[in-house]
Amino acid sequence: MQSAPLTALCPAVAEARTPVPYPHPDARQYPQPYLRSKGRSVRGLALSFTLPGDVRSSFIGRTVIAAALDAHGLSPYAWPATHAAAELIAVTARMSPRKELYVSLRHRDDALRLLVWDQHPHHSEPDMATLCETRRRRALWLLAAVVDDWGGEWGVCDASLPRGGIKAWVSLPR
Repeated sequence: MQSAPLTALCPAVAEARTPVPYPHPDARQYPQPYLRSKGRSVRGLALSFTLPGDVRSSFIGRTVIAAALDAHGLSPYAWPATHAAAELIAVTARMSPRKELYVSLRHRDDALRLLVWDQHPHHSEPDMATLCETRRRRALWLLAAVVDDWGGEWGVCDASLPRGGIKAWVSLPR
């Protein structure tokens, strides 16, 4: 069965062709990331990395975050955090195809905070901006359900200048 190619969620970049993702291979055949904690620091977990703007990056982000949580003794966060990361990364990759995504994971004050920043352009036309924001929020319905179930919060906002773009974040309490 032939699958249709994925299209960008943002109507302004819809003409840009996004690649059809490869089927997910059996993860056991690939080496898993190994992250060793440098001991229990007062500051807690602080992890940042950049991913390509491709829907396949959600698997990479999910795997890295799971390994980091395990290495820092935060395994109870693994299920909601990896689901949230996969959703945020996949949606932001579809909003800004082929542009790098920045992912940040922090644990402070008994809360886990995940941030995904993309390079989505600012829309000068109000109708286009509203349509784009609506599509992004609708695409994150599963994220909203997971975060709500865990008693957390999530949101999407414009990133500050000079970089611009869009920041999507999740905060999960202990």
